[in-house]
Amino acid sequence: MNFRKTLLGATLLALPAMANAQPVTGLYVGAGVGLNWLQGQTHSATTDPFDLCFDGCIGASVSGQTHTHHPLGFGLVGSVGWGFGNGLRAEVEGSWRANRINEGSSSGSFNVNGTSYPIDTSAGHGDARGRTDQYAAMINALYDMNIGQSWIFPYVGAGVGYAWQKFTGFHTSLGGPVVDVDGGAGMGWRSNDTAGRFAYQAIAGAAFPIDAVPGLSLTAEYRFMGTVGSNTLNARGGGGGGGCFVWIYGCTGNGNGLHHSSVNEAYNHSLLLGARYAFGAAPAPGPAAPAAVAPAAKSYLIFFDWDKSTLTDRARAIIKEAAAASKSVRHTRLEVNGYADTSGNPQYNRGLSMRRAQTAAAELVRNGVPKQEIAIKAFGDTVLLVPTGPGVREPQNRRVEIIIR
Repeated sequence: MNFRKTLLGATLLALPAMANAQPVTGLYVGAGVGLNWLQGQTHSATTDPFDLCFDGCIGASVSGQTHTHHPLGFGLVGSVGWGFGNGLRAEVEGSWRANRINEGSSSGSFNVNGTSYPIDTSAGHGDARGRTDQYAAMINALYDMNIGQSWIFPYVGAGVGYAWQKFTGFHTSLGGPVVDVDGGAGMGWRSNDTAGRFAYQAIAGAAFPIDAVPGLSLTAEYRFMGTVGSNTLNARGGGGGGGCFVWIYGCTGNGNGLHHSSVNEAYNHSLLLGARYAFGAAPAPGPAAPAAVAPAAKSYLIFFDWDKSTLTDRARAIIKEAAAASKSVRHTRLEVNGYADTSGNPQYNRGLSMRRAQTAAAELVRNGVPKQEIAIKAFGDTVLLVPTGPGVREPQNRRVEIIIR
């Protein structure tokens, strides 16, 4: 049990430590099919006491065990669950596992008046045949992980529930000489019965999203499922085709003293391939659209003669160009800013710069720019294109700037 307890404990402890979950949100369904290996089981049976009579009668009973082997069988799992969008999922699962029962090792004893004599199976035979099917209903908790790869999302989980083990055509027989009893002795029993018990499981797998079908993922996983305690099965005497539970010098009794047998825990290892579909999943995001870049503001400069606010021919041509540009691009406003050099006093220069700006704005309106789209400002000699000292006549500072935003 140490391996199984360690596996379950490690799974549960890992859940809160894992981050970056693949967000499965809402209802989903899943299914898987693959191989199942059922570890060997031990079947036991004992008769009620009976009288064995030859020259006289003695009290006797027979008990035996068969350790069965199981070749690879198959497993089928289906689930319905809910993803919480943070990596955690909860689901209800139904499963079916089927395996054949093959011959294993056997042992038995013949009990006479409190003394036990082993049945020597090496001189006879030990045989077991049949089929076992396991059906389980489980509640699972799982956690999906994001390891930084978009094509694979590992997950781990654990579950509890109830499992039924059904035996079909199961029979076993032991034969051979009994110590201190001349001749042959043997035993055998049959069972076709179903019994249930508590079950638990650990799950480790990986999902592989299919981008072409949003919500669909292929899955590959390993599941360990175990049961707790022994099952008691209805059983009757007669193994390997015989009609007796115990035979000594021929048939002794018809098995009426045998009413049940027992079988120990079932430990299953399953490798499954399957698919999972999450309803309402959004398509995978495509390449991000480039961010819209606001066009840079475009500006035009016109210049004026000293102490003038009239437009030159060159200035009119530039204003006409600015008006045409404002009509061809989407804009929020046109700014018309007037400036002056330092040759006059600040108050005069501010007024001169305003007159220059108003002249340029009027020319824009004449070229078809709506008046309400124009904002006029006068800066006088406070913003110089070419830095100078006071009283300097600098042509580049006598200007109007038209800015299209």
